[in-house]
Amino acid sequence: MNTPKNIKANTFYQLIRRPEVLELNPRSKSALRLDEEAGLFCPPISIGQRAVAYIKNEVEAVIQARIEGQTIEQIKQLVSELIQQRKK
Repeated sequence: MNTPKNIKANTFYQLIRRPEVLELNPRSKSALRLDEEAGLFCPPISIGQRAVAYIKNEVEAVIQARIEGQTIEQIKQLVSELIQQRKK
C-alpha cells in the first residue's frame, strides 16, 4: 500500500466538535479556551476556513488524567506530548 509520508498507516482519528467536547468535559466554553491557552487541554485543529474540531482520543486522555488526579504539571506534559504526536 502506498501511503503518503505525512499520513500514518492504520491510524484512525475521530474528530469531534466543541459542543461534544463540552458534553464530555462539563466546563464552559471560556474555561475550555483558558485551559487550552494554559496548556491544560489540547487545542483544536482546523477542518475548514471557519471550523475547528478536537481529536477525540486527546480529549479522552486529558479527561482520564484529571480523573486519575494528575497534577497540573503532569497534565501539561501530557498535552505537550499529545500535540507532538500530531507531527509524527
